[in-house]
Amino acid sequence: MELDSRIADLAGPAAEQAGLVLDSVKVSPAGKRTKVLVTVDLPETETGSADLDAVAEASRAIGAALDEANVPSTPYLLEVSTPGTDRPLTTRSHFMRARTRLVEVVAGDRRFVGRLTDVDGDTVVFDVDGQQQTVQLAEITRATIQVELKRLD
Repeated sequence: MELDSRIADLAGPAAEQAGLVLDSVKVSPAGKRTKVLVTVDLPETETGSADLDAVAEASRAIGAALDEANVPSTPYLLEVSTPGTDRPLTTRSHFMRARTRLVEVVAGDRRFVGRLTDVDGDTVVFDVDGQQQTVQLAEITRATIQVELKRLD
């Protein structure tokens, strides 16, 4: 089993203890150490972003799980983070968590910015200037969250 997979197997349950889900694991060399980057996020049933306390709790739990299992077996640097707003939305769960957010979408010859209102099966629903637009997940070639400095409730 590869190191990334072994770490993911340990980090997933540890992240869940903090109410988060494992998004990805990336292992890379960092001098004489190994850098372990674990990305966690909210479950797809929630919207918004993980708060700092939950990420810190997940970091402690993941570190304890890795140390107990002695994985990796060499000195390592653990970094636990969230995906951030600049991550492209590529999976259904990414779109689920981005509900209520303003998203720039490219789908075939269509390009628009709209508020993501729902994900129904493989259909993503947006409000674009008061008009509902639906797009199949498979048609979306690029989607990114737009940062809103002053967001309306």
